[in-house]
Amino acid sequence: MAKSPTKQEKTTRSKSSYILGFWTLFGLGILVIIFIFLLASWGAFGKMPTFEELENPETNLATEIFSSDGKTLGKYYSENRTPIRYDDLPDHLVEALVATEDERFYKHAGIDPKGTLRAAVFLGTRGGASTITQQLSKLLFTEQVSNNPLARVLQKVKEWIIATRLERQYTKEEIITMYFNKYDFVYQAVGIRSASKIYFGKEAKDLNIEESAVLVAMLKNAALYNPVRRPEMVEQRRNQVFVQMYKNGYLSEKEKDSLQKLPLTLDFSPEGHDEGMATYFRVYLQGFMKDWIKKNPKPDGTEYNIYRDGLKIYTSIDSKMQEYAEESVKKHISHLQKEFDRQNENNKTAPFRDVTPDEVNSIVRSAMRRSVRWKEMEEQGKSEEEILASFDKERKMRVFSWNGTKDTVMTPKDSIFYYKGFLQAGLMSMTPQTGEVKAWVGGTNFKHFKYDHVKQGKRQVGSTFKPFVYATAIDQLKLSPCDTLPLNPFTIEAGKYGNVKDWSPRNVGDNYEGMISLKNALAQSVNTVTARLIDKTGPGPVVDLATKLGVDTRYFSTGPAIALGTEDMSLFEMVSAYSTFANEGVYIKPVMVNRIEDKNGTMLYQNVPETRDVLSKEAAYVTVNLLEGVTQYGSGVRLRGTYAKDLDHYKRGVTGYPYDFKNPIAGKTGTTQNQSDGWFMGIVPNLVTGVWVGAEDRAVHFPTITYGQGATMALPIWGMYMKDLYADEELEISKDDFPKPDNLSIEVNCSNYYQENQQNSENLPDELDF
Repeated sequence: MAKSPTKQEKTTRSKSSYILGFWTLFGLGILVIIFIFLLASWGAFGKMPTFEELENPETNLATEIFSSDGKTLGKYYSENRTPIRYDDLPDHLVEALVATEDERFYKHAGIDPKGTLRAAVFLGTRGGASTITQQLSKLLFTEQVSNNPLARVLQKVKEWIIATRLERQYTKEEIITMYFNKYDFVYQAVGIRSASKIYFGKEAKDLNIEESAVLVAMLKNAALYNPVRRPEMVEQRRNQVFVQMYKNGYLSEKEKDSLQKLPLTLDFSPEGHDEGMATYFRVYLQGFMKDWIKKNPKPDGTEYNIYRDGLKIYTSIDSKMQEYAEESVKKHISHLQKEFDRQNENNKTAPFRDVTPDEVNSIVRSAMRRSVRWKEMEEQGKSEEEILASFDKERKMRVFSWNGTKDTVMTPKDSIFYYKGFLQAGLMSMTPQTGEVKAWVGGTNFKHFKYDHVKQGKRQVGSTFKPFVYATAIDQLKLSPCDTLPLNPFTIEAGKYGNVKDWSPRNVGDNYEGMISLKNALAQSVNTVTARLIDKTGPGPVVDLATKLGVDTRYFSTGPAIALGTEDMSLFEMVSAYSTFANEGVYIKPVMVNRIEDKNGTMLYQNVPETRDVLSKEAAYVTVNLLEGVTQYGSGVRLRGTYAKDLDHYKRGVTGYPYDFKNPIAGKTGTTQNQSDGWFMGIVPNLVTGVWVGAEDRAVHFPTITYGQGATMALPIWGMYMKDLYADEELEISKDDFPKPDNLSIEVNCSNYYQENQQNSENLPDELDF
């Protein structure tokens, strides 16, 4: 008979069973955890990155646009990220990151056991367990999940696995660099370089320690710790970063205390597509890049993506010149707008003039049909009656004003009238010898006025077209600026050049007596002299010359009236054409992009100048000499700071302007019918700049020529712009004489000319008799 186990033996067996069970369960638990990790690594809980993806983690890199002087003009992006190298990260930025986010970063292999255990024991109340590498793995390869606890655990497992793989694949410095390049600091500031520029207006390498601490403070939750919206909260978090840096030996206690007392300061400059410098140019460039991409695929045959591939576009724009140009447009148009509004106070059809009620309704209806509101409602299936009714319902809106965006209540229809009343401007500046476009201002405010008045818009050019007529006559007939023609009325009979009726242009002021030199005639914009010249050359050669100068003449009239600038041209065409005169008769196609590189710096495109001979050096120089007369004693004389040779203005007490240029300047003003457009084209030896001013609709204009002429509307912008350029000596804008060709056969010095031709003194042009 077997002996029954004693109580002690039962207790011992029971303990052994418990121990065996515990270790069995523990072992099974370890195996389950290992199995879970294996399943995760095999992709059972979602796609895991391959070796190739770890080697080249996919990121959306912004395409960056550079000025010719190395400044960032803007970016194209789905995420505003521009990568940065570890060497460009300041030491205190890296130290702040490690001290705040992962104290044992340099000691672990992706997972911090001590931090993980602490987080598990205290349920995260004493800090989280995510290392910098884990945070990077989450940014790079894992998706955001719901608040489901199981899903969160599985996501954490994936983060651990990816973190260990990243640690094997990359150095600690590379991991820090990728983390900073990937993090979204909000306000389209993806990555540390964008964040540095948007929040502090500087490159990351130039951040000081308190600025670095602010950006590291945002890593906790950039949407919550937002220095623009919650500066006090961010300042407190920044000061905690200093505490962590002190605890980890990166700061002394004295340094910590001193830094904590500093106020939080920002230089907030958003980099949205509507903000920043050269906004109109960047839109043009976007179209240029789309065309270039279609013709230049990647080596694998796919297309480049300007929003994701991190291209680098090096443009011809000079950031200083662009800044001066934008500021000059803003200063003059905001001032001119006040006078324009004052003159519209008693205008019953404001902002329109010289139009019938039916014409006003037609203009407004056309604007409605082009609006986003109309298109969106049309896509929703709304009837025309419903759409029209919506334009008469008041609503809250934010509208443009020269004092900043303002909140108001008005109907969409009233907002059309409101916006139609604003004057607009365009400016383009180009180096004639290289074709490089140095400044491009397409309007007054891109956020509210998208239409580009440099290349997109075409308007009547008025008297700025006359130099094309004069240049043709000089080239054909070897005329001198000193040659004289009668001022008397002149008629080109119907049918001679396809004109259906007699054409008899009138002179301003109805001055038809005596003789006048070509130089004075162009300076005074004498219409009858221009008519005589185009009658000598014929309209065809003038149009041919304009075509060679880069003007789209396909829809030009063949009649003689083109001599007075009745055709529409863009500012882009005008500047490139005038540049040919300054470039000794050689046309150079305007250059906006010098080169394009991929994200690795590989050259993808290099500009090759396109040139052609259009005029002889002699004809080009004589044309420029004629244009100098405009600023010596013509409509551009105010650039000299005085009207000393204009008796009429002396009588009215107008004696000076603030420009006071002494150097040679060639130029031409232009004014169109009803004062709808004001132009000024200005030339110095190494820069040609054109300015246009008007309103969106030609029916919106000044009532009289006093303010409605090119000399008042456009010339002041040129004057202010050039004053700024000359004040900045680094730009090296020329004040020299225009280069004179060797063996010049046409006499441009009128004193010599009259002596050689033994003219009577009564035939000399009187400088005061305009």
